[in-house]
Amino acid sequence: MPDHDDKALIWLGNSRDRVRSFPTAARQRSGFELRAIQRGKDPSDWKPMPDVGLGVRELRVHTGEEFRVLYVAKFAEGVYVLHAFEKKTQRTDRNDIDLGKSRFRALVEMRKRNRK
Repeated sequence: MPDHDDKALIWLGNSRDRVRSFPTAARQRSGFELRAIQRGKDPSDWKPMPDVGLGVRELRVHTGEEFRVLYVAKFAEGVYVLHAFEKKTQRTDRNDIDLGKSRFRALVEMRKRNRK
């Protein structure tokens, strides 16, 4: 049960299903780290992803295999999970970057419309 000070976790696109499809250890680690983010803490391993959007971060999950969760926590109303995927190479796949970027742009547009 979230504490009243925790930010909501807001899943965009199929990001929730993607995290749910991770192997058990990666799914549990992702959930633990996302919970910390909701509470305003930094996850144990992350990096900024300015190519995706301003304020977007990549949660890095290491379980023998590599998994990533792209998220934005800078908005007051919640933590937006943009995309989640298994990382199979050193460099993040262009399709994963592009999908995160398009969801971030859609999020920014939606927030602009809702302010009017």
